[in-house]
Amino acid sequence: MIRIAVSETHSALTPFTQKCRTLNHLKELHCQLLKHYLPETPSAITPLLSFAVNSRNPSFFNYLRIVFQNLGYQSTFLYNTMIRGYMQSDLPIPAVLCYKDMLRDKLIVNNYTFPPLIKACSMILNEFGQRGFSVHAHLLKMGLQHDRFIVASLIEFYSLNHEMDRARMLFDEIPNRDVVMWTTMIDGYGKIGEVGKARLLFEEMPERNVISWSAMMAAYSRASDFKEVLCLYRGMEEDGLKPNESVLVSVLTACAHLGALAQGLLVHSFAKHYNYKSNPILATALVDMYSKCGRMESASSVFEAMTYKDTGAWNAIISGFAMNGNAVKSVQLFDRMIASGNRPNETTFVALLSACTHAEMVDVGLSLFARMGSVYGVEPRFEHRACVVDLLARAGKLEDAEKFIEENMGGIEKVDANVWGALLGACRVYGNVEVGDRIWRKLSNMKVTDHGTCVLAYNIYKEAGRDIEAKCVRKLIEEMRIKKQPGCSVIETIASTLSVLHTEESKKNQILLH
Repeated sequence: MIRIAVSETHSALTPFTQKCRTLNHLKELHCQLLKHYLPETPSAITPLLSFAVNSRNPSFFNYLRIVFQNLGYQSTFLYNTMIRGYMQSDLPIPAVLCYKDMLRDKLIVNNYTFPPLIKACSMILNEFGQRGFSVHAHLLKMGLQHDRFIVASLIEFYSLNHEMDRARMLFDEIPNRDVVMWTTMIDGYGKIGEVGKARLLFEEMPERNVISWSAMMAAYSRASDFKEVLCLYRGMEEDGLKPNESVLVSVLTACAHLGALAQGLLVHSFAKHYNYKSNPILATALVDMYSKCGRMESASSVFEAMTYKDTGAWNAIISGFAMNGNAVKSVQLFDRMIASGNRPNETTFVALLSACTHAEMVDVGLSLFARMGSVYGVEPRFEHRACVVDLLARAGKLEDAEKFIEENMGGIEKVDANVWGALLGACRVYGNVEVGDRIWRKLSNMKVTDHGTCVLAYNIYKEAGRDIEAKCVRKLIEEMRIKKQPGCSVIETIASTLSVLHTEESKKNQILLH
């Protein structure tokens, strides 16, 4: 009888729901149900609730949420519909709570309950990481472990949780695997750095789509194997598949790191089909590619044409001018960024401080560092402090640099060899034996000297005519048999850090596009 009533209600409502465009229309339909159906058949609300969820209209679903919470009648179908609705509205925690209420009301869960519920657990791994395991245990108890939609959801959950052994066990046990399952596994292996395993699965796939290619490219991009990214892109083209935005971002990132301008220009022409001007992630990748290839006019052109500029886009153009030696332009763009209402982050200030260092804009750099936390709410990291040391040292303000290390970096013993080397190198350039001698003695007492710092100290003493100290350093080198180790300057370290920060932002963007 209930099914018949619901079916009749659904048939009666269908012509009206098809014309339902506003919240007032929905409320009128609810009133008609209250008047004609609900008093005798509470389950008649089901078609209306299902319509609200399927419409993907937030105002419809919010209204029916309130209706659902005040119903005296509940059913498995109603709860399943609500869990799905919460997921479609990006509300994973209410979805999980709805499942708990369902168990509390002693309603029977079924195979329709679990896919959206597991998806919800995947979205709240950080807050409620164990919830997904409990759900898995429950569905095993219910004997639903062979449902392919449930298994696909579990594979995604374990992949996102970086538990690829469990994901692989589920994957191997299911006979009919679709392209989504294969791609999820590839993406999961890629995210934990198991690129070899990801590639083996990719080669075994009976069928590939553009998302599969994108996942494989993203895996190589995370591993910084950018040549293989371009090889895969050519392979995808040979297969006759058109790239999506995620693929183009991976390829542009590879072009940026390899300096492959010609390939980047081809991708730019393709990006026009996706209206990159209104796609901040794709446009930012173009800005970064042109910047790293030294084409700042093209980078600026893409940036200025962007419909919406987020923090990542501003960082890309600011960093571009910084790495190409135009510190003044970087600072001007930063001022525009703040005026536009965008909030700077760690990447922004690494770019600005390194730009000020190269241009010897000491006062500007110090002012930016001072305002990082107090004005912009960005807590300075080691990289920012190292930039300030190099900024001061290169400008000859050696005592200030030494004082900064003591007051802001915990003293010489807390910093690494690149910072010591930058300061000792500046001492040699400016002939400041006093500061150089003081730093060298601290390093010697700490027994943390390396070949680079020893050579710098030797040259400082030798050039100052202090032969006794120079001979002592040379003797130390010989006694310790210190061998020269490959090294890098502070600026190289900062440049590397900036590249890493950009890569992290790019990865986040690829996740958003994927």
